Amino acid sequence: MISLSRYYFLILFAFFISSPLSSVELPDFTELAEKYSPSVVNILSEKEFKEEDDDDDSRENPPFFFDDPFRDFFERRPNRKNRRPQRSGGSGFIISSDGYIVTNNHVVEGATTVKVTLNNDETFVADVIGLDSRMDLALLKIDAKKSLPFITFGDSKKSKVGEWVIAIGNPLGLGGSVTAGIISAVGRDIRSGPYDSFIQTDAPINKGNSGGPLINLDGEVIGVNTMIFSQTGGSIGIGFSIPSELVQPVVTQLKEYGETRRGWLGVVIQDVTEDVAKDMDLKEERGALVQDVVKGGPADKAGIETGDVIIKFGNKDINKMRELTTNVANTEIGKKVKVELIRLGKNKTVTVKLGRLEGNEESFLKGQVEEESKKILGISFGELTTEIRRKENIPSNIVGVAVIDVDEDSEALTKKITAGSVLMSVTYQKITGNMTYQSTVKVVNPEQVYKILQERKDAGDERILLRVWRPEYRVSSLVALSFNKEKSD
Repeated sequence: MISLSRYYFLILFAFFISSPLSSVELPDFTELAEKYSPSVVNILSEKEFKEEDDDDDSRENPPFFFDDPFRDFFERRPNRKNRRPQRSGGSGFIISSDGYIVTNNHVVEGATTVKVTLNNDETFVADVIGLDSRMDLALLKIDAKKSLPFITFGDSKKSKVGEWVIAIGNPLGLGGSVTAGIISAVGRDIRSGPYDSFIQTDAPINKGNSGGPLINLDGEVIGVNTMIFSQTGGSIGIGFSIPSELVQPVVTQLKEYGETRRGWLGVVIQDVTEDVAKDMDLKEERGALVQDVVKGGPADKAGIETGDVIIKFGNKDINKMRELTTNVANTEIGKKVKVELIRLGKNKTVTVKLGRLEGNEESFLKGQVEEESKKILGISFGELTTEIRRKENIPSNIVGVAVIDVDEDSEALTKKITAGSVLMSVTYQKITGNMTYQSTVKVVNPEQVYKILQERKDAGDERILLRVWRPEYRVSSLVALSFNKEKSD
């Protein structure tokens, strides 16, 4: 039997334990929601049906969008047999009283008409000022003939994991809705494009929220909601926003030029892995390793060479490859920048005058030099970009390297490996001493794929086993290809 004094002690002890927790109050979002909801808009895009869109019945609306994050944002792929105009919905937010609106590129891309509905149900036809497919951003403009409520950008660099945020948007076309959550991660790289550095949040985000703002407790936009990972078609608490530090420079350029003008270095790079650091006798596992240099490009003119490890760009330390891509892209064209690198174990500094990244000139960003494309097994590979993922409706759990082109007379094509397929892993037999064992390597970038396949070919392997996701089958499976049969009989 518990004595009375001990009973009181337990109550008192429990009180002191629970007291600090109960003193922590949850934020009140009502003021934020009331103040900033009027600056968030609903967007409806119409795109004319084209005959070429009717050539593949296998791409009709799939159930749950095959778990593709970009299909989880209310982008309705029309049934190809229904020839009415294609419509897609999303969200956006007003950034100035004269009607400039930020949204995602994929919400309005290819649209012939874009309609914007305000919080008070007024609807306007919007002009598309500029698009940036690489960052998945767009700038619109409406003429409301009156001053409009707007919201300003905050500094996403100050955002911290655990910080409260709200998302406002147009889920399922229902109209303005507010959800709340916390920042789950910052600088998240999900390999969807060259500038991956997302804010991850568990604030419920659903189809139609794409292009809407992620707002901190100070009432500032710290991100543009862009995609979710989902196995159900609805929110599972994993949403991604483009941070405001990347959004603002793009918006400024779209407003000024109608396009984005990015700096260009002219190198093919990769991360410094543990193996690379060991092989090159580097003290730290950081930096961007130069795999190749575009002849005549800014890096080439500055004396940067293959094998250099770039560790600083201007006053910014470079720990990961993507940090270099982002910093170069956001630097003024023609600006001279000091680049610190490691060459043969010694630090060296060179000065680079940046060029401009033009059209398809994405050797810096996609790891592909604008020269004769590499091929092995009759296949050329490239980064699995946002555009490819959306075009082929590739599920979010399929990660690897994209198949860009396949020779018509190759064994690969006879086995239904086509452009839009995804190479996920390579399996081969490795001999060490008297032992033979099987090794499977998950692929992460095109250069790694070319290197592995060429090494196995040079080692005398006759066949190689690839795990490939193929558009025709929409599942991943193992495919065996022969090095001695790169061309089909």
